[in-house]
Amino acid sequence: MPAADEMLELARGRAGDLAAPGLSPRPRRGVAVLACMDTRLDLFAMLGLQRGDAHIIRNAGGLATDDAIRSLSVSQRLLGTTEVVVVMHDGCGLHGASEDRFAQALAADGILPSWRLGAFEDVEATLRHSLVRLRSSRELPAREQIRGFVFNPESGVLREVRSEDEPERPNR
Repeated sequence: MPAADEMLELARGRAGDLAAPGLSPRPRRGVAVLACMDTRLDLFAMLGLQRGDAHIIRNAGGLATDDAIRSLSVSQRLLGTTEVVVVMHDGCGLHGASEDRFAQALAADGILPSWRLGAFEDVEATLRHSLVRLRSSRELPAREQIRGFVFNPESGVLREVRSEDEPERPNR
């Protein structure tokens, strides 16, 4: 049985548990999380989230792509979020991948995408670049509370990565 059929059957049997009557589409905690789609990232457990707490936006790498910025803009402008948390991780599939080989493989299939793979060599440098891009994105009206983290799936440790443009925060 295909995985989608199994998922549909499970959802049918749990409709009462899945229903969210009265739950607002506006996140209770006013936060949107941009993260990698990697299966090892359980964002709810990692960040102490419950359903209704945050918008979750996932893509390959957890990169600040045009579409991620579109989703964050909707989150802020239409649904009231004021904070952004970006979560990347060690051991990402894009780390060390080849833009050229990927593009060649697509071209061999007659495909010329309008997007880039987003391969990178340094997860922290890439995260810093995403943070700078988000903080300079005029599509996002709330740019003061944008923070980035790198998760290590082997150890379970989540560490903050700060960019050069980030203002100093008082120690807590």
